[in-house]
Amino acid sequence: MKRTLIRYRTKPENTEENERLIQNVFKELHAQAPDGIRYIALKLADGSFVHLVENDGGESILPKLDAFRKFQADIKERLMEQPQANEASIVGDYRMLGA
Repeated sequence: MKRTLIRYRTKPENTEENERLIQNVFKELHAQAPDGIRYIALKLADGSFVHLVENDGGESILPKLDAFRKFQADIKERLMEQPQANEASIVGDYRMLGA
């Protein structure tokens, strides 16, 4: 199981658009209900976003989603800083990520 944590901050004028694009990714995920992926995205008060993606180790479904490709298309123009992605491991979890 591979977990990746991605964080970045958007330009203030692009925060709402970024949030809308992420919501569209989740709509498509819910509609397709693919196996092998768990995903959460959080928006912080300062315009930062944090995404946690858990993949079963196979090929990621995200790049195949139309909504994700639209989210990625002009992401550099929406950001104040480059995204930082790191592999992550869970140290503790209480009712947050499920079984």
